[in-house]
Parts: sequence; C-alpha cells; structure tokens
Amino acid sequence: MKIVEKTESREKCAEAGWFAWDCLLDHKINREFILSLKPLGGFVYLDMLRQPFFKIENDYYMIKGIEGNNYFRIAVHGKHQEYLEKIEEFVNTEKQNSL
Repeated sequence: MKIVEKTESREKCAEAGWFAWDCLLDHKINREFILSLKPLGGFVYLDMLRQPFFKIENDYYMIKGIEGNNYFRIAVHGKHQEYLEKIEEFVNTEKQNSL
C-alpha cells in the first residue's frame, strides 16, 4: 500500500494547534493494512460495523479511516510536524516498527 497523494484536509482544526491531511492510497484499505498500523499507537478497530472503522492515537498525531475507502486522515500537532513524514514512510515501506 502506498500513499499517492496528500492534501490538506478541508476540516480545519488549526485553532487547536492540530493540522490534518487526507492521504489517498493506491489501493482500498483492507483488514490486513489496518492491522499493520497497530504499532503506531493506541489502536481501535471496529470491524463489526457495516463500514469498519479504525483509529490510531498518539500524543502527537491521530490517524483514522474506514475499511474499503482508498484514503485516510492524519492529524498532527503543529509542534510535531515531523510525524507526518514518519507516518507516510511507515505506510509506504510497510515498516512494522513503531515511531
């Protein structure tokens, strides 16, 4: 799975010090991909829903998306922008180690 495009989210949360990006993927999100993100932080995966949802939380970022979509959202605290690139690298190389 690779991120092919990253755009600033239309939903603004900058007033709270957070900035979000929508990441377009080269494939639809599947269960295997979602589970591969577990090392990135606190992990929630509601696979019993009609549209299974996942969320990963860390002190400096949050990732959320829906299984079957070809995009997900990353929100990063403004003082820790370097995590955006680290998350993108993790996804693109499918690293299985934590940040």
